[in-house]
Amino acid sequence: MKENNNIIINSREEAKNKSCFSRRNFLSKLVKASVLAGAAVSAGKYFQDRNITLLEEPVLTVPGFDVPDTAGLFAVARGKNPYLLTETAVRAIGGMGRFIKKGDKVLIKANCAFARPAWMGATSSPEVVAATVKLCYQAGAVQVKVTDNPINAAKSCFLKSGVGQATEAAGGKIILPQVSDFKQVKVNEGLIKSWEIYYEPLNWCDKLIGIPTVKTHNLCGASLAMKNWYGFFGGSRSRFHQDIDRVITELAAFITPTLVILDGTRMMVKNGPTGGSVQDVVAGNTVAVSTDQVAIDSFGIDLLDLDKDKVPYINMAAEQGLGSPDYRNMPFFREVGV
Repeated sequence: MKENNNIIINSREEAKNKSCFSRRNFLSKLVKASVLAGAAVSAGKYFQDRNITLLEEPVLTVPGFDVPDTAGLFAVARGKNPYLLTETAVRAIGGMGRFIKKGDKVLIKANCAFARPAWMGATSSPEVVAATVKLCYQAGAVQVKVTDNPINAAKSCFLKSGVGQATEAAGGKIILPQVSDFKQVKVNEGLIKSWEIYYEPLNWCDKLIGIPTVKTHNLCGASLAMKNWYGFFGGSRSRFHQDIDRVITELAAFITPTLVILDGTRMMVKNGPTGGSVQDVVAGNTVAVSTDQVAIDSFGIDLLDLDKDKVPYINMAAEQGLGSPDYRNMPFFREVGV
C-alpha cells in the first residue's frame, strides 16, 4: 500500500512537474511567437512602405522640341495661294531642313477643335497643313502625323474641316485621340501643376510644329499659337477659363515647339472661336512662321487689328521670358510676297 501511495505521490509530482513545464514551455513559445510576430509586422510595414515608394508611377514630363541655333527667326509671306505662302515663308527662314532631319517623326498640332468647313475660319487651312506635311517629308521626316483633341467629335472635325483629307493626300496620317493616350503629366509649378495631357503623340514625336489659325476669342481676345496648345489638355479643361490668360502663358512655357506656322490665309475677325457666318471671316492672305510663340501671337494680334493691352497673355508671356512681342526687331525678320 505504501508502495502504491508512493506511486500515487510520485505520479502526482510528476504530473505537477509536467504541468508546470508545459505552462513554462507554452509561455516561452508564446513570448517567442509574439516577438517574431512583432518583427514580422515591423518588417512587413517596412517593406510595404518601401514598396509604396518603389511602385509609385514616375512623374511624366514633356521635353522641349526646339532646335538649337534657331531662336529669333521670323518670316511673313503674303499672297493668295496658301500652299505657296507656306513654302515661301518656311524657305525664308532657312527651309524645313533647318528644323527637320532625316528619320525624324513629326507631330503637327493643327487647330481642328470644331466641326466646321474651312471657309468659316474656325480651323487650320487644309492647304497650309498639307504644305507643311510635304515640306517635312522633303526634309527627311520618316513619318508625319497631324492631331488635335477637339471640342466636337474628332473624326467629324477632321472630316468637315478638310484637314483630314488634305493630310492624307500629302502622305501624312491623322491620329484621333484615344482614352489611353492621356496621362497625368507634370506641367509646371504654377496654376496647372499636373494635368491629364494628350501625352502619347508628344511622347512619340521628335519634332513638334503648331499650325494655329488666326481668330478672335470671346474669353482671351484671340486664339493663336499659344492658345493652340489647349488642344493637348484632357479632362475638364473649361475649368481653366476663369484664369485663361495665365493658363495660356503657362502652356507656352510647358510646350516648346520646333516651329509655329501661323495660318492667316483667312481670319475670323468676330464671334470667335467658333464663328458661323460668312460675315465673321475675311481674307488674310498671310502665312507667318517663327520659332518665337510670343512674337507670332503679337503679329496675329496686329492682323486682327486688336489692342495688345486687351490680350493680356501676350505681355504676361513676354514678362516670363518666353519670347518677344516686338517681332519686327527680332534677330531675323523677313517679309516676302508671293
